[in-house]
Amino acid sequence: MTDVKVKQEGGEAVELESRIIELCQQFPHGITDQVIQNEMPHIEAKQRAMCINRLLSTGQLDLLRSGTGLLYRIKDAQTAGKMKGSDNQEKLVYQIIEDASNKGIWSRDIRYKSNLPLTEINKILKNLESKKLIKAVKSVAASKKKVYMLYNVQPDRSVTGGAWYSDQDFESEFVEVLNQQCFKFLQTKAEAARESKQNPMIQRNSSFASSHEVWKYICELGISKVELSMEDIETILNTLIYDGKVEMTIIAAKEGTVGSVDGQIKLYRGVNPIIQPAGLVRTPCGLCPVFDDCHEGGEISPSNCIYITDWLDF
Repeated sequence: MTDVKVKQEGGEAVELESRIIELCQQFPHGITDQVIQNEMPHIEAKQRAMCINRLLSTGQLDLLRSGTGLLYRIKDAQTAGKMKGSDNQEKLVYQIIEDASNKGIWSRDIRYKSNLPLTEINKILKNLESKKLIKAVKSVAASKKKVYMLYNVQPDRSVTGGAWYSDQDFESEFVEVLNQQCFKFLQTKAEAARESKQNPMIQRNSSFASSHEVWKYICELGISKVELSMEDIETILNTLIYDGKVEMTIIAAKEGTVGSVDGQIKLYRGVNPIIQPAGLVRTPCGLCPVFDDCHEGGEISPSNCIYITDWLDF
């Protein structure tokens, strides 16, 4: 009789675990204990807790902490293999880091989400790093702080600074070289258009180049040690626009046109000012979009303008 009772209880436990797994599969982002209770109201709390603990210990579920409490989430087979032999605390920290994706997460935020002591978190982080499951990456947003992300994840541009940063240092010389070469390319195209002796409208239109053309030219020069995207080149071209050296226009493009985004394509051309701007125009006041609202005693005034202060210091 005893053997029959044990087999029945064992069969019920397996069935309950299967039902919990199915429930987690229906809610990939995780479920709370209350959800399990609502779906299985006849199951006692002790029996439910034993099944959940078994699923956690066998690596079939992840335990997460959210604003509403604890969450149980199904774990894929690949992650389960990586975390084999890890305790629940280590699995929890790993899961928090995994959720942070390519932007990473600070140890302070890990502490807040896991509710674990900082000393324990530091120990877990070192252990996960030694297993090459996670890595620490220095963020350009906070030079003295590190963010943690999964070992094989490529950090987001907001963390590394993209192509303009190397070891957290802004590559001003590299940016200046790119500025010069982009402007040189547009100038050359404009000169070729003028020498064509076509009518003024055709000359003007043929002096434009797409950001894809500029990007291709820079790539062929081989002046960059890092891979530059078209977005990077457009950032450089925008600085030339702010300097008054380049103008941009946007035209409609057929679907599939090289360099087009959402049916539009950006075109750029180098421009030479007919006369040099007056000294007043070169000051922040000469370009200020809220110039008319600036007066003493107002929210915007010369005495508290940070731009004029920086300009005078420069």
